[in-house]
Amino acid sequence: MSHGKIRDDKTCLNCGHHVEERFCPHCGQENTERRQPFYFLFTHFIEDFTHYDGQFWGTVKNLLFKPGKLTNTYLEGKRQIFVPPVKLYIFVSFITFFVFALFPMVNIGSSDKHNEKQGETGLVKIMKPIKAIGGTQKIIDSIKAKKILTEEDSLAIEKLKMVPDSAEVEKILDMDRTIDSGDGNYKSKKSYDSAKAKNPGFLDFVERPIIHKYFELKDHGITKKELLSNMIEKSFHNLPKALFIYLPLFAFFLWVFHNKKKWWYFDHGIFTLHYFSFLLLIILFIFLFGKLTKLTEIKSLNALLYFVMTIITIYSMGYFFIAHRRVYRSHGLVSIIVGIILFAINFFAFMFLLAGLALVSFMMLH
Repeated sequence: MSHGKIRDDKTCLNCGHHVEERFCPHCGQENTERRQPFYFLFTHFIEDFTHYDGQFWGTVKNLLFKPGKLTNTYLEGKRQIFVPPVKLYIFVSFITFFVFALFPMVNIGSSDKHNEKQGETGLVKIMKPIKAIGGTQKIIDSIKAKKILTEEDSLAIEKLKMVPDSAEVEKILDMDRTIDSGDGNYKSKKSYDSAKAKNPGFLDFVERPIIHKYFELKDHGITKKELLSNMIEKSFHNLPKALFIYLPLFAFFLWVFHNKKKWWYFDHGIFTLHYFSFLLLIILFIFLFGKLTKLTEIKSLNALLYFVMTIITIYSMGYFFIAHRRVYRSHGLVSIIVGIILFAINFFAFMFLLAGLALVSFMMLH
């Protein structure tokens, strides 16, 4: 309900009809003053989305805890009780994207030199300085060149004789770089291209740009640990985008598996909007709980948060089956079988889409 001041003049500013109460009976415009305090812009915005009369909170409550009720109520024609499906989905999407924007993704490559080199083994860190000065033999020769050798010099020479020479150091470094690459034992982009030129594969057109991008990021000092962390978070941030893209396809699969005369594509679209609004809220809750686990070092509290996240995830999986049975009113066994088939098809198709978005995000890293 709006809190704007009602005009004393009972003539509608929009259509000129007489207004008995707050709203014009002819066009529906609210008969409030044209000029309002500045804060009215913000309160009006919140009112439009949340409806202080309880419509929004009642919608969210039923969406979370009564699977299928919003869809059934809307399809029955009772469309003033709850927030309309499209408006609900847009608002929940807006909130989700806004919260995600407040917590940006991991900025890989921005760490200090210590973190940038955390992918190197301890052996490499020891060998690199030796390689830089030309090997152990040069150090030994420089010590022996002294006119008078002390006991410390003799001990130093004995210890240096136990260290590999420069050729062995280079071999060890090459071995470590090969192990670290993890890309079919390719040391660099050049060695990969050379190997593929001799033995091309059917999917090289897909694999080549990915491997090239990996070596490009590796050359910039980005470790595999940083890259994996970034890709996981990017995939999570891509979930709302993936849901939006997948929405019409989800409704299409529902249309395929149900009676075409009884259920129109429009009906499946309403079910999908409500279900995806629920999923967005679940993603938002899990995201916020996940952020809380990073803010506290109390093990018992973190354990509780992870437990809650697990329960929410399990509930979100069962939610679809409950909502599907209540909306489509199919028999128990039939509903379960159809629900399992739909869930499996949509799960793999959605994962394929999410993987595609993750790949695009990976190729855009710099």
